[in-house]
Order: sequence, then C-alpha cells, then structure tokens
Amino acid sequence: MARPNVREQLIEAGLETLHLHGFNGSGVQDITDAAGVPKGSFYNHFESKEDLAVQALERYWQNGATRRTLLSDTSVDPVERLRRHFRGLSDLAIRQNFQKGCMIGNFSTELAVHSNEVRDRLAEIYAAWSRSIESCVREAEKAGRVQPRLPAATIATFLLNAWEGAVLRSKVEQDKSPLDQFERVVFASIFA
Repeated sequence: MARPNVREQLIEAGLETLHLHGFNGSGVQDITDAAGVPKGSFYNHFESKEDLAVQALERYWQNGATRRTLLSDTSVDPVERLRRHFRGLSDLAIRQNFQKGCMIGNFSTELAVHSNEVRDRLAEIYAAWSRSIESCVREAEKAGRVQPRLPAATIATFLLNAWEGAVLRSKVEQDKSPLDQFERVVFASIFA
C-alpha cells in the first residue's frame, strides 16, 4: 500500500484550515488534526506556520489557474471573458456561503504587514493576475469596448482592487449584493 505524502496532506489541510479560519485563527495543531497526522510531523516538512502559509497560498493560486485561462481565450469576446471571470469567482463565493472569501485578499489584510515572505508572494500574485486582466482590457480597447480613457494597466488594477473589496464586504454582509454591485458598476461604466 502506498504511503500518503504527509507534506501534501499538510498543504491541503493548511489550505482549507487557513482559508476558512485565517492565519491567526488556525494553529499548527488545527492543521495537523485536519491532515490526520501527528503534530510533531509538521516541523519535518515546514520551518514554521508562515512557511506553510506561503505553500497554501501558492496552492490556492495554482488551483485558480483554470479560471484565469478564460481571460486569454480569444475565441470569446474580451468583455464577456472579464464578465465570466468575475462571475465565476462570485459563484464560488456564493457556493462557499461567503465563509472563505478570497485567500489572496484574506492574507493581504491579515499577513502583509507581519510577513515579508507572504507579502512578497502576494505582490507577485497581484501583479500576475493584473497582467492577465490587463491583456483582456487591451483587447477590449482595440475592439472599442472601453469607455474611460485610462491606461489598460490602471483599469486592470482597479478591477482587481474593487473585486477584492467586494469579496471582503460580501463576507461581512454574508450576502452577494457587493458582488452584484461590482458587476453592475464595472460593466455599465467601464465597458461598452
């Protein structure tokens, strides 16, 4: 019988536990309990809970790769790609009953000030995500579908910032209204 990969179990358990309860709301014991492994085994695979948090954040980012590929699908209108991308994220928040939010946004508010390693990885993630959105916005510009005369990079960054704010607010209100408002305002004011 194959031996389970303890490191992998810890990353998956860390992803779920940290995403649901946050970094400060989760202890190493909570993570090892969720993984079904002894607490002592944690430090055989990770130097610290912060080290695991970076790995869990990376896994979260990788898990979203399929959703982000839609942004580069040139067979779909660029504005429709953006709408579907954000609507897909909204649908995920709704399916999770507004309990988890976006781990990227959660870690931004919880860890960016306290962990250089997490902050650096978050900055890289935001930059990569912004570039994906920016590419789509540029295509929409070429098609004459962007209303404000702003650089595509500025619009992309705004979309990402506004999205993360809407997700945080939906967690607070336990309601999809902030996500719906994001979609209505963005697609009525920025895109034609």
